[in-house]
Amino acid sequence: MSKNTTSVPEAKSAMDRFKFEVANEIGVPLTDGYNGNLTSKQNGSVGGMMVKKMIAEQEKQMSGR
Repeated sequence: MSKNTTSVPEAKSAMDRFKFEVANEIGVPLTDGYNGNLTSKQNGSVGGMMVKKMIAEQEKQMSGR
């Protein structure tokens, strides 16, 4: 059973688009479906960059910008 679920189910498609956008920006060849050909470092870099961008956006919102 996967624990990798979206807290807000309605946001799943937006999060998927965001994941592919970030992967494209950093040059990770992410595909829809199985990505077992990618290294842990590549997959981790996508997740790490997603978190970094989400935190930056939240900080902007909190600062009133």
